[in-house]
Amino acid sequence: MSDRFLIKGPNEARFTILLAHGAGARMDSASMTASAEALSEKGFRVARFEFAYMAARRMSGDRKPPPRAETLNPEYKAAIAEFHAKGPLIIGGKSMGGRVASMVADELHAEGRIAGLLCLGYPFHPPGKPDQLRTQHLKELKTPALICQGTRDEFGARDEVPGYHLSETIEILWLEDGDHDLKPRRKISGFSTADHLAAMAEAVFAWAGGLEV
Repeated sequence: MSDRFLIKGPNEARFTILLAHGAGARMDSASMTASAEALSEKGFRVARFEFAYMAARRMSGDRKPPPRAETLNPEYKAAIAEFHAKGPLIIGGKSMGGRVASMVADELHAEGRIAGLLCLGYPFHPPGKPDQLRTQHLKELKTPALICQGTRDEFGARDEVPGYHLSETIEILWLEDGDHDLKPRRKISGFSTADHLAAMAEAVFAWAGGLEV
């Protein structure tokens, strides 16, 4: 297996979760690392990988904008093929990574190559541009999916998302006062980031238990 994967969790795990990063943060960002740790503590084997543009940033230090999300679809499928998960595989990611996974999910699910889709902070629209929805492909999604979203996520908050036309295969876990990284303001919500990550991991565990594998 390529050393470009960061792996956390037991080798004998029933499910493996493959996660891609967001548009601007690496696979070893604080948010992705904390999410991987929370999921691994629930018994998942979690693997993270980087798209080529982000890996190139490590070498050059260049901060060019990321490519259009849909152009990364082949890279996500190539990562799945390279990874060779031992058992049932759930794909997904943080923000843009989850969006890319959602665009390839139905093809892979129909082929029996994945069991489900997990999105951590889905970018329903760019911040401040609620009319520029990124939901067209989610209307007819057939893959079982779980989206974990903060209620004040600037990419899609709780007062916006219920009005979208989304497939019935999509479940949404709302985390009170969470931002795009699922972080709440403790003095306002009474919750900590650790609380929300634990709730996210527990929800993923329960959801995965109902997947057909």
